[in-house]
Amino acid sequence: MTSNRPYLIRAFYDWIVDNQCTPYMAVDAFYPGVEVPQDYVSDGQIVLNLVPRAITDLVMSNQEVSFSTRFGGVPSEIRLPIQSIMGIYARENGQGMIFQSEDSSGPEPSGPAPVKPVSTTDKPSGSGGSGEIRKKPSLKVVK
Repeated sequence: MTSNRPYLIRAFYDWIVDNQCTPYMAVDAFYPGVEVPQDYVSDGQIVLNLVPRAITDLVMSNQEVSFSTRFGGVPSEIRLPIQSIMGIYARENGQGMIFQSEDSSGPEPSGPAPVKPVSTTDKPSGSGGSGEIRKKPSLKVVK
């Protein structure tokens, strides 16, 4: 069977937006094919704010998620291969899902991966900063 990850990402995105929450997507910024502003990457990860009013041309296919947005006022095209997406959750309450690497055969993770939220409108702080940190996300493993 094909991966269920793209279907779950779309479902969680719709659910979060339908409940008037802010969808955040945690991404492995060094995964092959990822296109994100490197100034906002911290510890190999970036957390993107996908609130509909901040992005345009959102496409969620079975292969990738892509959209246009602004980082610090600079237009950016974002491309995220599905396997680079580590999780999706609501900023307001942390409800969402983290994903296990599909090629790993070990036990499922017991908790969320450490991520730092980045708003697409924040400017980087210093060299290679990750933007403003609002609050620590709280993810739950859904089986």
